[in-house]
Amino acid sequence: VQLQACGGGLVQAGGSLRLSCLASGNIFSRTHWGWYRQPPGKQRELVATITALGSTNYGAAVKGRFTISRDNAKNTVYLQMNSLKPEDTGDYYCNTAPRGKFTWGQGTLVTVSS
Repeated sequence: VQLQACGGGLVQAGGSLRLSCLASGNIFSRTHWGWYRQPPGKQRELVATITALGSTNYGAAVKGRFTISRDNAKNTVYLQMNSLKPEDTGDYYCNTAPRGKFTWGQGTLVTVSS
């Protein structure tokens, strides 16, 4: 399975971005997916998950601001990020949840300026 995330960019605090992640292969619909982020100089962390049935869960730092969703027909998982803060800056990746079992893709960089 190959993972390709996109949609990152530079945004001012309070702004929004929508990330997308396309997964190759035919296991997408049966898989629990997650969005992870790696702030500069820190370890990668799981920020949002969505099960195969569509149940979602969020880390405390992003709850109420981020929304994870999926489109099984497009093999794509999304992360809508609102009310962005400078501490949301980092590289964002998708992978299986709760642990990424596939090879990590390139990620997409989100930079939030204050």
